Amino acid sequence: MDKYFDTDILLVEDSPDDAELTIRALKKNNLANKLVHVSDGEEALDYLFCRGKFSLRTIGKGPRLILLDLKLPKVDGLEVLREVKGNLLTASTPVVVLTSSKEERDIVDSYKLGVNSYIVKPVDFRQFVDAVKDLGMYWLVLNESPYK
Repeated sequence: MDKYFDTDILLVEDSPDDAELTIRALKKNNLANKLVHVSDGEEALDYLFCRGKFSLRTIGKGPRLILLDLKLPKVDGLEVLREVKGNLLTASTPVVVLTSSKEERDIVDSYKLGVNSYIVKPVDFRQFVDAVKDLGMYWLVLNESPYK
């Protein structure tokens, strides 16, 4: 349970392959030391709002960054984004949508709900690794966060 208390990145990804690639890319760049991976939107909300198996966490204590897929089981990514940005305790947490969806509606809706960045997952492995490295470096190293 200790790993749930001090988190830099919450990875919300239902594809085991995409999650593994993302984690590997972050680890390769020393950005995955404090990462929690959940595989559906309901679990993400439980983590963020300290419910269920995450009830011992303190709401408002990180993560410093949420990497969010949109096409998720149980609760979709747009609903997760809506709840995160609609709650004063989590609204300032940066959310980066990392998805395979190029649908204009998803992009528009994500920005209307307050997403900080929308990235379409590159198909090429090297480009994917570079994209994850760049976003991790920006949001965890360069960006000034209120959660330091």
